[in-house]
Amino acid sequence: MYKLIDGKVISAAVKERVKAEVATLKEQGITTGLAVIIVGEDPASKVYVNNKKKACEALGIISEEYALLETTTQEELLSLIDTLNKKESINGILCQLPLPKHLDETAVINAILPEKDVDAFHPINVGKIMQGDFDFVPCTPAGVMEMLAFEGIEIAGKTCVVIGRSNIVGKPMAMLLLHKNGTVTICHSRTKNLKEVCQNADILVAAVGRPNFVTADMVKEGAVVIDVGINRVDGKLIGDVNFGEVCEKASYITPVPGGVGPMTIAMLMQNTLTAAKKQNKVN
Repeated sequence: MYKLIDGKVISAAVKERVKAEVATLKEQGITTGLAVIIVGEDPASKVYVNNKKKACEALGIISEEYALLETTTQEELLSLIDTLNKKESINGILCQLPLPKHLDETAVINAILPEKDVDAFHPINVGKIMQGDFDFVPCTPAGVMEMLAFEGIEIAGKTCVVIGRSNIVGKPMAMLLLHKNGTVTICHSRTKNLKEVCQNADILVAAVGRPNFVTADMVKEGAVVIDVGINRVDGKLIGDVNFGEVCEKASYITPVPGGVGPMTIAMLMQNTLTAAKKQNKVN
């Protein structure tokens, strides 16, 4: 019988922890502030930004939203980031991706000060994750690690397989599992014998962006299965894991929706708090 890893319950616990610490900082005269930049009219991005704003309000974090026109130039966007870098009341800066095609995402990410980069996309923060000496972790992999810890799932010595090698999820996910002494394999579109590789996994993380990609015949009996995928099919949210099949073999499994998704914003709040504490030299 599998156990469902409930992202709503775990994210609520993270938010309560963050809320208490934000309140403690406020008692010391320290505010916590997050600036979110959105360029253009992408509907999914607008939903994400609105959810982040609500989370900030609920936890006592000051939220500043900068909604820029689709026609915003690179120079205008970098100028705003420079202003926010210098603004003491803002501890974290997040620029909602994807950006319109005429803007250079790499230049934008690199322009955010590493100590305010709460998405952990800046090359300095990426390098720190590689070394295992980091302040921030990209929010989705951080959420997965929080879920495993919450459920008391041991990583050390386990065979861990990550399907997907994106900079946002796959690569940092693999590094975090490695830092916890997992034996990690990263799989991707060129991986040979993918099914056999996945069948060896004690912990399987699917972040490939293909609905129902992971089927029961790819999963070892008793494996922990983490579904990072969010795919919209016929108006429904579907994960990368065929839940109906795989749950019969898994010991633990995350649902979609209600699994990893809620954790992403919770960990953004955690990263923003961490930034505020670091910038104000609070342990």
